[in-house]
Amino acid sequence: MINAKTLRSFRLYFSRRWFLYLLLIPPIAHYIIFRYIPMYGVNIAFKEYNLFLGVSGSPWVGLANFREIFAMRDFSQALRNTLLLNIMDLTFGFPAPILLAIMLNEVRIIKFKKTAQALLYLPHFLSWVIIGGIVMQIFAPNTGVINSFILKMGGQNIPFLVEKWHWLFTYTAIGIWSSAGWGTIIYLAAITGINEELYEAAEVDGAGRLRKIWHITLPGIRPTIVILLILNVGRMLSIGFERPYTIGNILVREFADVLSTFVYRIGIQSLRFSIATAAGVFQSVVGLILLLMTNAIAKRLGEQGVL
Repeated sequence: MINAKTLRSFRLYFSRRWFLYLLLIPPIAHYIIFRYIPMYGVNIAFKEYNLFLGVSGSPWVGLANFREIFAMRDFSQALRNTLLLNIMDLTFGFPAPILLAIMLNEVRIIKFKKTAQALLYLPHFLSWVIIGGIVMQIFAPNTGVINSFILKMGGQNIPFLVEKWHWLFTYTAIGIWSSAGWGTIIYLAAITGINEELYEAAEVDGAGRLRKIWHITLPGIRPTIVILLILNVGRMLSIGFERPYTIGNILVREFADVLSTFVYRIGIQSLRFSIATAAGVFQSVVGLILLLMTNAIAKRLGEQGVL
């Protein structure tokens, strides 16, 4: 039983802070409506879904849909490409915002620093449709800015977008350009939380910039790096639809076809909703397993982790 004193204390507390709880209603409603209620649709992965019968009326088929997608060559290729592109992003894209944040932190000219930050953040606010248009204008085989210049100089054009290996590195570079600037915000915020007295003490001991970065800055932002690394590894099988779809084409489908485009092609274009849902469930389950494994490894190494 809740006694009268506790109840009065709660009423007094709530009367002073009711507006803060009111602000929680929109995000909670968003998650309930768009995250939890749609989970009912996961049943489609275990049914032979019929659009006219609905989710509840469609017959159960158990794991037949999963066995079918695992036997599909296109699914195996999409899974391989998803892992490959995410590994490329993790290898080359993950360190980029860390390096940018450290370099910007070392800049002492305030105007240059603010201008550089604005220019680096800008690509994050562009949609992938716009970026896809920019990519075509710059990297197109014959009409792109780079290849037009090379041809005028008497050289041979570079197949940035029409040869699979060139496309792979072009895709990775564009992803770094688009996201690295935004990622620096998190690391710059972490760097500002480092005690300035540590830098002053290191300077008194004769430490140079590189020594201070190695022994103070990097250890200071290590928890942030570990958390973001765990989240990135957890998303290893999740990949956005817009980026490979807008930059990819039929000539590089061997690398450009990923799980998200596979789900779009099978689920929307071919109307095989059960197969597409099974592929989505597989992505989510494996992503959760990777997240838990990476989090456990981080905790064993003495880091805080995310769970």
